[in-house]
Amino acid sequence: MAAIAAAVAAAAAESPGGKSMKGWSKGDRVVQATYGAGTLVEVNEHHTVIDFDEHGRRTFASRLVVLQATNEPAPNKPVKKRAAKKKVEKVEKVEKA
Repeated sequence: MAAIAAAVAAAAAESPGGKSMKGWSKGDRVVQATYGAGTLVEVNEHHTVIDFDEHGRRTFASRLVVLQATNEPAPNKPVKKRAAKKKVEKVEKVEKA
Protein backbone atom coordinates (compact mmCIF):
# COMPACT_ATOMS: atom_id res chain seq x y z
CA MET A 1 0.00 0.00 0.00
CA ALA A 2 2.86 2.37 0.78
CA ALA A 3 4.32 1.75 -2.67
CA ILE A 4 1.03 2.72 -4.31
CA ALA A 5 0.79 5.88 -2.22
CA ALA A 6 4.37 6.84 -3.10
CA ALA A 7 3.73 6.26 -6.81
CA VAL A 8 0.57 8.39 -6.72
CA ALA A 9 2.34 11.17 -4.83
CA ALA A 10 5.24 11.13 -7.31
CA ALA A 11 2.89 11.27 -10.29
CA ALA A 12 0.94 14.11 -8.68
CA ALA A 13 4.14 16.08 -8.21
CA GLU A 14 4.94 15.70 -11.91
CA SER A 15 1.52 16.81 -13.14
CA PRO A 16 -0.26 19.27 -10.85
CA GLY A 17 -3.89 18.30 -10.44
CA GLY A 18 -3.43 14.81 -11.90
CA LYS A 19 -5.74 13.79 -14.74
CA SER A 20 -8.46 16.31 -15.54
CA MET A 21 -11.82 15.45 -13.99
CA LYS A 22 -13.36 15.69 -17.46
CA GLY A 23 -11.39 12.58 -18.38
CA TRP A 24 -12.88 10.38 -15.63
CA SER A 25 -16.18 8.57 -15.88
CA LYS A 26 -18.36 6.44 -13.61
CA GLY A 27 -16.91 2.95 -13.13
CA ASP A 28 -13.24 3.90 -13.75
CA ARG A 29 -10.72 2.25 -11.44
CA VAL A 30 -8.43 4.78 -9.74
CA VAL A 31 -5.81 5.08 -7.01
CA GLN A 32 -5.74 7.92 -4.47
CA ALA A 33 -2.68 8.51 -2.25
CA THR A 34 -4.44 8.23 1.14
CA TYR A 35 -7.09 5.55 0.53
CA GLY A 36 -5.58 3.41 -2.25
CA ALA A 37 -7.55 1.72 -5.03
CA GLY A 38 -11.23 2.34 -5.66
CA THR A 39 -14.01 2.69 -8.22
CA LEU A 40 -15.50 6.03 -9.27
CA VAL A 41 -19.18 6.20 -8.32
CA GLU A 42 -19.92 9.80 -9.36
CA VAL A 43 -17.89 12.55 -11.02
CA ASN A 44 -19.00 16.12 -11.67
CA GLU A 45 -17.38 19.55 -11.59
CA HIS A 46 -17.92 19.91 -7.84
CA HIS A 47 -17.66 16.45 -6.27
CA THR A 48 -15.96 13.13 -6.92
CA VAL A 49 -17.31 10.08 -5.10
CA ILE A 50 -15.11 6.99 -4.89
CA ASP A 51 -15.95 3.59 -3.41
CA PHE A 52 -12.59 2.43 -2.05
CA ASP A 53 -11.79 -1.27 -1.79
CA GLU A 54 -10.72 -1.09 1.86
CA HIS A 55 -12.09 2.22 3.13
CA GLY A 56 -15.66 2.48 1.84
CA ARG A 57 -17.24 5.41 0.02
CA ARG A 58 -15.60 8.85 0.25
CA THR A 59 -16.47 12.21 -1.33
CA PHE A 60 -13.82 14.68 -2.52
CA ALA A 61 -13.82 18.17 -4.01
CA SER A 62 -13.17 17.52 -7.70
CA ARG A 63 -10.77 20.42 -8.10
CA LEU A 64 -8.57 19.18 -5.23
CA VAL A 65 -8.50 15.39 -5.55
CA VAL A 66 -5.48 13.81 -7.27
CA LEU A 67 -6.17 10.44 -8.90
CA GLN A 68 -4.24 7.99 -11.03
CA ALA A 69 -5.71 5.31 -13.28
CA THR A 70 -5.11 1.67 -12.35
CA ASN A 71 -5.63 -1.70 -14.01
CA GLU A 72 -6.13 -3.42 -10.65
CA PRO A 73 -9.52 -5.20 -10.77
CA ALA A 74 -12.15 -4.48 -8.15
CA PRO A 75 -12.48 -7.11 -5.43
CA ASN A 76 -15.65 -9.17 -5.25
CA LYS A 77 -17.80 -7.59 -2.58
CA PRO A 78 -20.66 -9.62 -1.12
CA VAL A 79 -24.07 -8.39 -2.21
CA LYS A 80 -25.99 -6.96 0.70
CA LYS A 81 -29.45 -8.43 0.99
CA ARG A 82 -32.36 -6.67 2.55
CA ALA A 83 -33.51 -8.08 5.84
CA ALA A 84 -36.63 -10.18 5.57
CA LYS A 85 -39.63 -9.19 7.61
CA LYS A 86 -40.13 -11.29 10.68
CA LYS A 87 -43.21 -13.43 10.58
CA VAL A 88 -45.50 -12.86 13.52
CA GLU A 89 -47.43 -15.87 14.71
CA LYS A 90 -51.05 -15.17 15.26
CA VAL A 91 -52.24 -16.13 18.68
CA GLU A 92 -55.89 -16.90 18.88
CA LYS A 93 -57.64 -15.82 22.00
CA VAL A 94 -59.73 -18.54 23.51
CA GLU A 95 -62.62 -17.28 25.55
CA LYS A 96 -63.37 -19.18 28.71
CA ALA A 97 -66.99 -20.15 29.07
